[in-house]
Amino acid sequence: MSLNGRPLTRPISRLLVANRGEIAARIISAAAELSLPTIALYSRGDTAHTHGASEAVELPSPEAYLDIDALVNIIKQHKVDAVHPGYGFLSESAEFSRRVWEEAGAVVIGPGWELLNRTGDKLAARKLAEECSVPVLAALGEPTADVAALRRFAADVEYPVMIKAVDGGGGRGIRLVRSESELEGMAKRAIEESVSKSVFAEKAAVDGCLHVEVQIVGDGTDVIHLFERQCSIQRRYQKVVEIAPCVGADCAFIAKIIQAAITMAKKVQYFSLGTFEFLANPTTQEFFFLEINPRLQVEHTISESICRIDLVRAQLLISQGASLSASGLPLDTVSLNFEPSDYSVQFRITAEDVRKNWSLSVGKITALKLPGGNGIRVDAALEVGQAIGSSFDSLLAKIIVTGPTWPIVVAKARRALNEARIEGIQTNLEILRGIAAHPDFSAGDCDTTWLETRQAELLELGATITQNLAMPIESREESSSTSATSAITAGAPIFRKGDSFTANLIPLNRSQASSSTNHLQLTRILRNDFPTALTAEVTFASSSSSAPQKYKLELSSTTASASAVTCQHRRGDPNNPRHIVIPFPGKLVEVCVDEGDMVKVDDVVCVVRQMKMEVEIRAKRGGRVKWITEVEDGEEVVEGILAAEIEVEGPRL
Repeated sequence: MSLNGRPLTRPISRLLVANRGEIAARIISAAAELSLPTIALYSRGDTAHTHGASEAVELPSPEAYLDIDALVNIIKQHKVDAVHPGYGFLSESAEFSRRVWEEAGAVVIGPGWELLNRTGDKLAARKLAEECSVPVLAALGEPTADVAALRRFAADVEYPVMIKAVDGGGGRGIRLVRSESELEGMAKRAIEESVSKSVFAEKAAVDGCLHVEVQIVGDGTDVIHLFERQCSIQRRYQKVVEIAPCVGADCAFIAKIIQAAITMAKKVQYFSLGTFEFLANPTTQEFFFLEINPRLQVEHTISESICRIDLVRAQLLISQGASLSASGLPLDTVSLNFEPSDYSVQFRITAEDVRKNWSLSVGKITALKLPGGNGIRVDAALEVGQAIGSSFDSLLAKIIVTGPTWPIVVAKARRALNEARIEGIQTNLEILRGIAAHPDFSAGDCDTTWLETRQAELLELGATITQNLAMPIESREESSSTSATSAITAGAPIFRKGDSFTANLIPLNRSQASSSTNHLQLTRILRNDFPTALTAEVTFASSSSSAPQKYKLELSSTTASASAVTCQHRRGDPNNPRHIVIPFPGKLVEVCVDEGDMVKVDDVVCVVRQMKMEVEIRAKRGGRVKWITEVEDGEEVVEGILAAEIEVEGPRL
């Protein structure tokens, strides 16, 4: 049986956590406090979040987190009766929620498939806002994949416009288009990032606006709010820093936004957690509905901090039939006239190289120190030796700082960020330090364009702070090994001292000897330019010898293999005007030119997906395409790969 498009509530006996990283660890800890057995999912080499779970099940690949058939089978095999999807992955999938119930008899923690359909779809949520007389921006009323329809809309309302995937999330499928010349390329990228390949367009309101969202909790009958969060410090519609409540905002103005969220939530008898998002202009006192996120949010932590509650615990209790009052929620403090007694801010630490256009940084964590102390909370699932690859989102950890006044919170935040150290990969800690130290941040004066327009200034400020800090903590590697591995290019595989391998040699015909199992451990890395060259000290044990032997291993490419590398994975020179270089690791989506084509400055040469976003690699010079990469669409690429070589028109440089 189901009620209003969701399963009937019932006690949970076995909870599957269908996520990874810090949010999986967060759910597992909340479930443990309720004495609920948990089953964690993990893929090879990504296990830090499984600590504390009752059981752990290995997935065949990172992509399996999105495989509904595979997850339904796991639910059946392990007699699971409830699934927590966290955020991202399948957390907003109505199909997943429905199929888990109908095929496996298990409950997906959340609003249920009917509400997911009505609120997770941006156009459907917009129609709900209109039904509730909540202000919205002018928009194209139907989903489309037709660029001409988007162009006609933009001509009617005038630029800038926002193109949005109907089913996007976390910044995916959103493009700000300021002119006619940008529209076609940006529309194509937004469409490709949409699950349904459908988008709509909306008149853009960007200058001077705040991004304000309201945390809603419902039990299917009653609805309450847990105040607002101010999420304006963002880039490419990805949030970087979030604050609760809004700093220095007109309380009466914010109350109107909260009331709009409550009205919409009551209209649909909202169940579980949801975030209702708005653009707000404090100068004109205008606000506009943006979207609903019908799930747990990344930034739920700051609402927990100012309300002194556990939202995941409440969510698990509500899913079992508890009322709002029985879920530990502060029903007596959420009137529109009440103001929280604390402030809280969350900083997202990500594996991104800000100086390289926030590109994903891959590598292995060699040293780690996260802050603590009064008012400091860290949500993370990290450990030394953990490999950070390109399969998942770049989020590493969240530092949450809470205090009784905003100046106290700012002071604590600066101290906490200065204490944090993550080595072995690039992170955004430097710019986070710059943000926390900037006077605009202290004044609470940061709109949705602030980070991108001030980025150079914030980076410089953060770099100065970082240089003045004490020396970074020592890497766990020997100094000689560290100096050798520091020269590893971003494109080289992640080899570290202590890595071990089992090599099974299996004969391909019957005339050969029987198979053998051998073991090799890297004891010291001397040079890593693999696949061109690898030099290391190793310990090798074969099935035919009684004791391990120590060797110096030297690998170098042959003429044939070097040719193959040049052909398929040729590296580019960023200083060569003829080279179009892929500046970050990711997955090649498509090459947009052919040998012999003429390209102009800023033409798209290829598209690379990094995590959930598709990024266009553009020509910096005009000319004829002389050579293009032979990397196949869908294949992983590393930083520095040559995408194309162009014969530059005009005088030779």
